Amino acid sequence: MKKLSLLICFLSVRIFAQVNTEIHVFDIKKEGENFKLENGVNISQNEGYDNQPSFYDNRTILYAHTRGEFTDILLYDLKTKSKRFISETANGGEYSPQRIPNSKNVSAVRLDEDGLQRFYEYDFSTGADTEIFEKLKVAYPTWVDKNTVVASVIVGETMELFVCDVTQKECVSMVRNVGRSVKKIPGTNLVSFISKEDKDNWMLKSIHPKTKEINSITSMGKTEDMTWMPDGSLLVPRGKRIFRSTPNKSTYSELFFGFTDENINTISRMSVSADGTKIALVAEVSPRYLAQEQLDAYNKRDIEAFLKPYAKNVKVYTYPNTLSYEGIDMMRKRYTPFFKNTPDLHCKLLKRIVHGNQVIDHELVTINGRQVNAVAIYTTENGKITSVTFL
Repeated sequence: MKKLSLLICFLSVRIFAQVNTEIHVFDIKKEGENFKLENGVNISQNEGYDNQPSFYDNRTILYAHTRGEFTDILLYDLKTKSKRFISETANGGEYSPQRIPNSKNVSAVRLDEDGLQRFYEYDFSTGADTEIFEKLKVAYPTWVDKNTVVASVIVGETMELFVCDVTQKECVSMVRNVGRSVKKIPGTNLVSFISKEDKDNWMLKSIHPKTKEINSITSMGKTEDMTWMPDGSLLVPRGKRIFRSTPNKSTYSELFFGFTDENINTISRMSVSADGTKIALVAEVSPRYLAQEQLDAYNKRDIEAFLKPYAKNVKVYTYPNTLSYEGIDMMRKRYTPFFKNTPDLHCKLLKRIVHGNQVIDHELVTINGRQVNAVAIYTTENGKITSVTFL
């Protein structure tokens, strides 16, 4: 039993990984057959994890906002640019906030400090919470109507798709091995979900919550983030670009919008307002922040802060491609005594170039009274530095 608990806890942590992400909102403008995204604004502007936006209505957005050690539900007003917290949980954090149909109240997944993960309703005015389902480890839910929830639920080491009757407190598992995107399809009684039955080619499928009928929509490759436009077209992010298709008419995907902003990388969660005029998207910050984070910690000789931006399996190379060592444990083993035995250690940044997911730093390093010129190339992926190449 202890082993199972540890596995579930690990999966929960992986699902809500704390990558430094921001939430950007754009106006959607249609020009003929093409779309433009304009008037972009970063509504979170917060160091740490800001994620899972959903429109409460056409002018306000809910999202999970890092505050201290945990996340809380934040409501952002696009017109007044004001923010208000709906939850203030002392021993846990909220994720996947959504408005409950035919209600002012909000639902969210709460992951407590002790590992308990449950689905709650929050009073819109007071923030008072009420557990919706007991014992069900909900991860990514969506409301079909005020009495029906379809959700990805953690079962053992994977997630399964459940259809739940809120009034009867009854939940039925329908599909095994599913992803995190569970979305109501506009203008229908269907809910879409990501099936990972084929590990090399994930499929977007639909389920009818009443009849339980399941049908395939389109192939997703290895992408599990998506959202729907009110007209029934599908948006799928890939890196700094978003693609659009209309599955019931064609499988062909066209470019919806491509971003050149350095601070919009690896787009993931997206949400479109009910009137189709705005889109909220989650993007990783510029890789320069990761490079700067480890540089600041290097100069403070703080080993834990230094290692934080690096991936566990980080690879360190000597230019062009000679592997010096691999893994954060080896990095710790090398840098801990180096920091301890080099009291005058300091790295001065002379020049920095950011290109895509890479950062090139020209540095002047002081070591035991000597100064050495160095060039480091940092490659980032999923909010972590995955490789460093020293010239």
